[in-house]
Amino acid sequence: MSPNIERVVRAPRGTERSCQSWAAEAAMRMLMNNLDPEVAEDPAKLVVYGGRGRAARSWAAFDAIVRTLKRMAPDETLLVQSGKPVGVVRTHEDAPRVLIANSNLVPHWATQAHFDALEAQGLMMFGQMTAGSWIYIGTQGILQGTYETFAECGRKHFGGTLAGQLCVTAGCGGMGGAQPLAITLAGGTCLIAEVDPARLQRRLEDRYLDEVAPSLDAAIDRARELAAAKEARSVGVRATAIQLLERLLEREVKVDVLTDQTSAHDPLEGYLPEEMTLADAAMLRKSDPDAYVAESSACMARHVRAMLALQERGAVTFDYGNNLRQRAKDHGVENAFGFPGFVPAYIREQFCLGRGPFRWVALSGDPKDIFATDKALLDAFPVAEGGYNQRLHDWILGCHANPEALLAGDLDACAPRFGWQGLPARICWFGLGERDRAGLIFNQMVRDGRVSAPLVIGRDHLDCGSVASPNRETEGMKDGTDAVSDWALLNAMVNVASGASWVSFHHGGGVGIGFSQHAGQVIVADGSAAAGHRLARVLTNDPMMGVFRHVDAGYETAEGGADDRAVDIPMRAR
Repeated sequence: MSPNIERVVRAPRGTERSCQSWAAEAAMRMLMNNLDPEVAEDPAKLVVYGGRGRAARSWAAFDAIVRTLKRMAPDETLLVQSGKPVGVVRTHEDAPRVLIANSNLVPHWATQAHFDALEAQGLMMFGQMTAGSWIYIGTQGILQGTYETFAECGRKHFGGTLAGQLCVTAGCGGMGGAQPLAITLAGGTCLIAEVDPARLQRRLEDRYLDEVAPSLDAAIDRARELAAAKEARSVGVRATAIQLLERLLEREVKVDVLTDQTSAHDPLEGYLPEEMTLADAAMLRKSDPDAYVAESSACMARHVRAMLALQERGAVTFDYGNNLRQRAKDHGVENAFGFPGFVPAYIREQFCLGRGPFRWVALSGDPKDIFATDKALLDAFPVAEGGYNQRLHDWILGCHANPEALLAGDLDACAPRFGWQGLPARICWFGLGERDRAGLIFNQMVRDGRVSAPLVIGRDHLDCGSVASPNRETEGMKDGTDAVSDWALLNAMVNVASGASWVSFHHGGGVGIGFSQHAGQVIVADGSAAAGHRLARVLTNDPMMGVFRHVDAGYETAEGGADDRAVDIPMRAR
């Protein structure tokens, strides 16, 4: 794949279409938005986030996808195989406009080495989760889930808030970059290490990170000072996770909360070995990839040992889904799973209710369209209704620099607390009975002109019923079905049958090749009656898969939620 260093891709804005349907137009714009320099980590190489998560296999493939979407009839469907457009079939107007399969290998061959060999020949690409399914919205995309995790940590361990707690982590890339803002939104003080100064600078500019310290000790001192003052503020430092954690151990610093979001899912392209510069790492990856993987794997073991040591000293420690524990265990750390993953620790109860990430994007490019939807959701889901609505209000208002203006409905005076990346977008967490309601509200807003152009509604693949990932979303399932991926396949098929605008099925996202399978769906609210019917089906059936999955596993919370909503389940858990 030859780099296109001078090429800049940016999604069109406004109401003028170049495709024959809004579903195809939305797919094209979101593909382009994934590669916007404001969004992608390395757009010249088509890398969106996560080391090598790409939007398309090559620039030739990208161009062919765009050409095809522009000429497709409203009753045709484009097939994309690992980032390459391979066919167009006649379907019907309620069918998806695009079907995507990324990185999938027959289980016996589903190894990193086999995938790497195919990728090197240009025969596959790694789609991560939302990179190859064209619904990445920058760091905000993981921000709400990260906030939910840290907020629940505060409720569970610290009397309701992280105020006054020193929260330590590492990794400030497309996913990890959400951590400093999520921690401060939850009231805590964040100390985060990152090896790439460009990533630290980017998070500063986008207002996800508050400040960068000049040295390791200065960063530790500053963070301790802020935590003592109960200031919700984040401090970044250029260092490896190992350097930061081992220095904290040497200085016997009390750490309250500890996690990590380095790119440990990819030991070749993601994780940087200790005492290696970025330039040296790039050279070794090319000259001796096996040696590189051996070095990074050894460092991951050392990294986890440091986390376990801090846990022993009292830090509330959890894995944030990057497969770090598995890499360490494979390299000799027998008790690598001595701390839990974030899903069983803090999120599973919400999954049982069909709750998970719900994101939307303004195809107009006008931030006021997002502000209008924010206000509409606050009005439609009042705190007085109970449930999780207080969290929704806290979250949406926390996304605004001037929340009073939003509450007053003065959209002209609204301003974001953190920067947009590419098309203006928002994310929140909704469950069964809420996602369809929100989608229909959005569709009506497009119809009556309260927003100026159609809205794209999607989610992460990290969701309640769309993923099989034994070291992350499905870790420690009550019935032991952690590795059963039937549910992810059923989720994809349900979304196709329900009329999503595009549907994807991937392998390896979040935790690496061989460790996960997961499905994604995106649907467009264009204001039409037909879109309303599709939205109602998709945004009901998609979260319902999470309820089905957790009822089948024997979770009482899911049983209660299913009964409350009269969900049709022919056979309950054994």
